[in-house]
Amino acid sequence: MAQWTSAMGAAQLARLLNSQQDRPAGPGTRRPPAYRALADGIRLLVLEGRVPVAARLPAERELALALSVSRTTVAAAYEALRTEGFLESRRGAGSWTSVPAGNPLPARGLEPLPPEALGSVIDLGCAALPAPEPWLTRAVHGALEELPPYAHTHGDYPAGLPALRAMIAERYTLRGIPTMPEQIMVTTGAMGAIDAICHLFAGRGERVAVESPSYANILQLMREAGARLVPVAMADGLSGWDMDRWRQVLRDAAPRLAYVVADFHNPTGALADDDQRRRLVDAARSAGTVLVADETMTELWLDDDVDMPRPVCGFDPAGSTVITVGSASKAFWAGMRIGWVRAAPDVIRSLVAARAYADLGTPVLEQLAVNWLFSTGGWEQAVDIRRAQARENRDALVAALRRELPDWEFEVPKGGLTLWVRTGGLSGSRLAEMGERVGVRVPSGPRFGVDGAFEGYVRLPFTVGGAVAEEAAVRLAAAARLVENGVTGGGGESPRTFVA
Repeated sequence: MAQWTSAMGAAQLARLLNSQQDRPAGPGTRRPPAYRALADGIRLLVLEGRVPVAARLPAERELALALSVSRTTVAAAYEALRTEGFLESRRGAGSWTSVPAGNPLPARGLEPLPPEALGSVIDLGCAALPAPEPWLTRAVHGALEELPPYAHTHGDYPAGLPALRAMIAERYTLRGIPTMPEQIMVTTGAMGAIDAICHLFAGRGERVAVESPSYANILQLMREAGARLVPVAMADGLSGWDMDRWRQVLRDAAPRLAYVVADFHNPTGALADDDQRRRLVDAARSAGTVLVADETMTELWLDDDVDMPRPVCGFDPAGSTVITVGSASKAFWAGMRIGWVRAAPDVIRSLVAARAYADLGTPVLEQLAVNWLFSTGGWEQAVDIRRAQARENRDALVAALRRELPDWEFEVPKGGLTLWVRTGGLSGSRLAEMGERVGVRVPSGPRFGVDGAFEGYVRLPFTVGGAVAEEAAVRLAAAARLVENGVTGGGGESPRTFVA
């Protein structure tokens, strides 16, 4: 790395480091020297992507003051990081983060493992399931039959195929939310939808209120767009939003945007009720905040006793406050990169106009496949398969965790794809690091928070079941033992190959 490309302030780095709290050491457990603990903390932040590679670190004296430690401690930690390849320095230019030769760059989001790695590592990083066959194959065949007329056109549909826009609008209308095709834009997944909304409404430096915790990839998207994230703590357990906190933040911070997942929240699994939705829309309208409601999990209720609330946009009849985002990726298949925006027609026109400078449009064949699913009833049958998979996986994972890790705490959600787990006082970041070494990949809690929050959590998706879920819990327990024993750095247990 030739030089640094961003800078990390002493106060910001201190906040991130101070969030890394471990369980108190047991009898006979040796604490590492202060410089070693500091070096390990910075290394973990780099490996998780919370401190970028090529970020200039604060001077030794500045960081020592921020952490209330000696300058000698910081100097020794920096030297250890240089020796290990996680820091480079040049006189007059300071010190900046790096990764050792041969190591992959850390992922900023939750990218799935490549298929060739799945034989030795259980991937609990990505909350996505295999396609619900035979419906993927049938949808593609149906799309190919509908393709010829479109092949004689230019193929660019910035707002989406008219047939699919009409179908999505009809589905909202059937849910009790009258919708015209002019209120729909088809996007490349929900991420593409939210990226477009952020660019239209929240320029660099604008405040965006987000649930705390919230979906890691969306948080990172907003950070890289230059947004100033304003976290709003979730209520305890699965009860959804804390409306007093939301009202205060919207009133005092006056954010330009607010982003929420009301239906089986990612990562907690919470389901907001009708009253919470109504009150949040009212508070956003009063504050002049545009409320982005992410509905990607809305069809993934897993228990028969779930009574789904009215969509968030149903409490905004004028259409001036709520923008809704949907997607086929969670309910159907992550490889089907089709999402959509429902908003007022003038907002849709603005989003479509801005798209000329982004991705131009969404692939026609995939739009035709989703339209085939919607129009034939195949969608409902495919989602039934998805619910059955997720329910079975959830129950297997819950049973395995309760057996192998009885000190870990969580509530079982009635839908969605994720468990939000308190790790009995262990550092989620260190569990993620040790998990890689024993063959289970798991994202730590701070990925889902702002400024290092949720160090004592991990997110576990319902992506594996049966014997694989049992093995995942065994490996997580092995990772927990390594953390409890203070293991750091290289070495340790080797991942065991699991044959499904």
